[in-house]
Amino acid sequence: MARFSLLPRDPTFFDLFIEAGKNTVQASRLLDQMMNRWPDAGTLSEEIVDAENEGDRITHEIIKRLNTTFVTPIDREDIYGLATQMDDIVDFTEEAADFLGLYKIEAPMEQAMALTKVLVAACEQLAAGLENLREFKDLDKYWIEIHRLENEGDRISRDAVASLFSNGIDPMIVIRWKDVIAVLENAIDATETAAQILEGIVIKNS
Repeated sequence: MARFSLLPRDPTFFDLFIEAGKNTVQASRLLDQMMNRWPDAGTLSEEIVDAENEGDRITHEIIKRLNTTFVTPIDREDIYGLATQMDDIVDFTEEAADFLGLYKIEAPMEQAMALTKVLVAACEQLAAGLENLREFKDLDKYWIEIHRLENEGDRISRDAVASLFSNGIDPMIVIRWKDVIAVLENAIDATETAAQILEGIVIKNS
């Protein structure tokens, strides 16, 4: 049974989470473009930084509202947890883009390109789920697909690391790509953690 309160609950949190979801999609798509065009990335790196700054703004707005709202539409710990995970997704995405430049990567690995596509798909599923969060129902298809994508990301990451150590590649290149693969995996993992929080919210409010 849904919980009932005589006090109004600020619906703005739902709007902010929709913004956050759209921002993760924007950042991940920019990274996907960057990975596919690298090293001819143009202004994509700067655009990803802009998306990261926008993610910070949304997160700060959610936290500020959380600290000034007496009655929230969902549990406070879930709002905070979801906000920080959404922020982490974009932070890891920006970090991956940063590594490409810092490490002077000459050409992208096939598996890294595959991982960015998994990340885009997971962000799109998460954003769609957040669009429908205020209804507290019919969200299971989103977290189920995100879980499947996270498993696919794990498989691709393992294949990537195995290939780095099986082809006699320069150890410095191995170290650089291991870092890039790891941060891409962290971004995908953050989408699944966010999806698990969504699942918990639905269970609590159904």
